[in-house]
Amino acid sequence: MKKIAVLGFGTVGSGVVETIDINADVITQRTGGITVKYIVDVRDFPDSPYAALVTKDFSVVENDPEVSIVVETIGGIGVAYDFTKRSLKAGKSVVTSNKELVATYGYELMALAKENGVSYLFEASVGGGVPLLRPLKTCLNGDVIKEIYGILNGTTNYILTQMFQNGVSFAEALATAQALGYSEADPTADVEGHDACRKACILTSLVTGTHITQDKVPAKGISGVALEDVEYAAQLGYTIKLLGRCVFEGGKAYSYVAPHLVSRNELVSGVNGVMNGIVVKGNIVGETMFYGAGAGKMPTASAVVADVTAIATNVRAGECFEWSAPSDVSGDPAELKTKWFVRVRGELEAELAGTADGVSAYVTAEMSEKELQTVLSGAEVVSAYRMIG
Repeated sequence: MKKIAVLGFGTVGSGVVETIDINADVITQRTGGITVKYIVDVRDFPDSPYAALVTKDFSVVENDPEVSIVVETIGGIGVAYDFTKRSLKAGKSVVTSNKELVATYGYELMALAKENGVSYLFEASVGGGVPLLRPLKTCLNGDVIKEIYGILNGTTNYILTQMFQNGVSFAEALATAQALGYSEADPTADVEGHDACRKACILTSLVTGTHITQDKVPAKGISGVALEDVEYAAQLGYTIKLLGRCVFEGGKAYSYVAPHLVSRNELVSGVNGVMNGIVVKGNIVGETMFYGAGAGKMPTASAVVADVTAIATNVRAGECFEWSAPSDVSGDPAELKTKWFVRVRGELEAELAGTADGVSAYVTAEMSEKELQTVLSGAEVVSAYRMIG
């Protein structure tokens, strides 16, 4: 019987405890049994059926030799970072859903885990309940990964879906997302692309085998997407999606996050609401897509518990999640060539899509962002989007 501690009893942490309780029989069959010995949180939960497990003192967990696995669901890079390091140094494996921590300190924490003969797993950090990271490193291990792109943030996908399907503005769609609990009171990390950027860093690091820092992955969010952009996209047979994109070629990784016009013929164009959809292109398998709930209490808890059971059955299972210190493998995504959809005040020599209120809309030939800037030099740019498909 493996005994674990859960750090943080919020949305994901409580889901982890409930999942282990609900699926106790099947988990026992597969692992010999997993039980939660401690829940660490600064708050009290007197009405919870798990109230007796709650402690505010992490050192109790740190110094208990019976606890072999620690689940970190605190979030951020403050206390979570400290508790993770202390757990690994104490010879305890750590499982997390904390994409900010993995994107910032992944290399250091995986090296620390290896040094202490334990595992550091984070399947839930990208795609929530969608199995993605382990399949990338196991099921697709015989392929050369050429490209990964997709919807990595459910909040922004919900907002853009509302704009397309209901014709509401960004502000209105965001307010609805907040009212439904899909977005935090401060939505910056979601709508400005920071959350998707962290996930793109993790994906790129996993494929390249080297730690990719967030400063190497430029991110642009969706706060500037206007209904006029939505209407033009629809006329062209496209939708707008915030994509994290990682292209691997010539020994370089070109990674970025930005809203794109996506052709209705592309797999991710039909991924709506809070769902995630990630396309992986391999040189042998071709194009595959991973689809599912990218966030939420129970889907994320499902991925966390899967990592816990992997460790419970094989303490070295985490070695498939490993990369080296940062190195110079990042290319400039501004060099990637695609078609572009642009709206400018005035006119350009390009393929005209339509005009309204003095604003002209164009679809360009394939060109890099640097080449586009040259074309648009001197123009008043209203919007510019890469196009997929």
